[in-house]
Amino acid sequence: MKISARFIFAASLATFCLAGPVRAQTVSNRPAGTRRPSIVLIVADDLGYGDLGCYGQARIKTPNLDNLAAEGMRFTSFYAGSTVCAPSRATLMTGRHTGHVRIRGNGAVPLQPEDRTLAEILKESGYRTGAFGKWGLGEEGSTGVPGKQGFEEWFGFLNQVDAHNYYPTFLNRSDLQGTERRVELRENLNGQKGRYADDYFTEAGLNFLREYQPARFNQYRPVFLYLPYTIPHANDELGQKTGNGMEVPGDAPYTNETWPQVEKNKAAMITRLDKYVGMLMAQLKMLKIESNTVVIFTSDNGAHKEGGVNPGFFQSTGPLRGIKRDLYEGGIRVPLIVWWPAKIKAGAASDLPLAFWDMLPTFAGVAGAAPPGGIDGISFLPTLLGEPQVQRHEFLYWEFHENGFKQAVRMGDWKAVRFGVDGPLELYNLREDIGEKHDVAAGHREVVEKIETYLKTARTSDPNWPVKTARQTPKKEYDLN
Repeated sequence: MKISARFIFAASLATFCLAGPVRAQTVSNRPAGTRRPSIVLIVADDLGYGDLGCYGQARIKTPNLDNLAAEGMRFTSFYAGSTVCAPSRATLMTGRHTGHVRIRGNGAVPLQPEDRTLAEILKESGYRTGAFGKWGLGEEGSTGVPGKQGFEEWFGFLNQVDAHNYYPTFLNRSDLQGTERRVELRENLNGQKGRYADDYFTEAGLNFLREYQPARFNQYRPVFLYLPYTIPHANDELGQKTGNGMEVPGDAPYTNETWPQVEKNKAAMITRLDKYVGMLMAQLKMLKIESNTVVIFTSDNGAHKEGGVNPGFFQSTGPLRGIKRDLYEGGIRVPLIVWWPAKIKAGAASDLPLAFWDMLPTFAGVAGAAPPGGIDGISFLPTLLGEPQVQRHEFLYWEFHENGFKQAVRMGDWKAVRFGVDGPLELYNLREDIGEKHDVAAGHREVVEKIETYLKTARTSDPNWPVKTARQTPKKEYDLN
C-alpha cells in the first residue's frame, strides 16, 4: 500500500541537513491573533537535560532549538512523566502521574475509553488533531490507538519496540474516517534503507499544518499537532549486533570529528532533530500562522546508555545524577521550551517545578477548555503569560517498576528517592546539591517524615503494576553515566 498523497512532501527532505538555522520568530506587522492559538507539541525520545546548547551542551549543534529558547521561555525544573517512554507519554496525555495513571511501565496495557486525553479535550474544543511519530499507548485493534484517543490523523509506530528501527517496513495509519491500517514502506523493503522514520513524521507534520491551515476553511479551526519523535533513542537490536545502535543516514556535520563513531551518530541524530524543528518553524512562517501558534519542545525521559553510547561523553545529563531508568534527576528532569510570540516574552526562564502531567490542564487552558476532574496536573498558563503562579505543587511524585519498585518525590527544594516500599528514604537538597551526591536524610527527620506521610497516599494500587516489597540495592556511585 502506498502512502496517500496527503503525505507526499513537495520538497525533498534529502537536502534539509544542509540548511542553516531557521529563525523562529519573524518581524510582522500583523497584530497578535485574538483567536485560540494552534498548538505544536514536539517530544524527543531519550534526549537528556544537557543535550541542547540552550541547556549547556557545548559540542552538539542545536541552533534552531537554541533560537526557540531565546525567543520563548526555557524551564529549568521541568520533569518527564517517568524515566521510560510509555508511562511518561501516558502522563502527558492524561494529566495523571505514575501513581494514578493506567500505564506505569513499558507493558502492553492500552489506554481505555474512560481515559480522557489532551487530544480528546482539544478535539472537542474545535481543534483539528494530528499525531505523527511514536505512540506506545495501545497496540493495533486496542482501545488505546490514537484514532480512539482523540486524534483525527495518525501515522507512525504504535509499538514502542518496533520504534527502535529507524528504517521500518511499515507504519500504522488512521484518518478522519476512522480507518486503521498498516502502510507498507516500499523504500525500506528487503533490507533497504530508503527513508528514515523521523523524516516521514516531519513530512506528515508539515503537510498537516499546510492542509489544515485556518486560511483554507471558512470557519476558523486551530490545529493541535503532536510530534513524538524517536530521536535520539537507540536501535537496541542493531546495537547488540554491531556496537552502534545510533542509526542515522549520515554523521554530518560531525564526520571529521575524532569522536567514537557511535557518538558522532548520536550528535548527528540530535542535530537532525533540530533541523526538523527549523523546518516546522519555517512552515509556520510560510503559512503566516506563527504569530498565533504555541510551540512546545521537551523529551520523554533522560539520556540513555544504550546502543553503545556513553552519556558522559557529551555530558548529556548536564550536572545531574542518573540516566534513563533512574529516578534521580538525570533520569527524569528534561528540557522544556515554550514559544508563543503573542504572549511569551523573549528570553524568559522559569525554575518552577513542573511535570508532564501539567501539560493537559495548561494547554486545555490555552484552548479555553476545562480539564477533566481527578487529574494530578496544574495549569502553568499564568507562568507562560508572565502572571503570578498562584497554584503550585506541594509534591511531585514518580514510581517505577523495572528491576524492583522505586519511588521519588520532589517537595520544594527537597528530593527524595526510595528503593522498595520498605527501603530507607534518601533525601537531597536540590538547591545546594543538584547532583544528588549528599544524602541528608539523617539531618532532616521532619522533612523525611512529611514525605513518608505523603507516600502513604501518593498512589493507588493497580493489578497491572504490583508493588514488590523487597528492597532493591541502589547504585553506589554518584556519576551514573
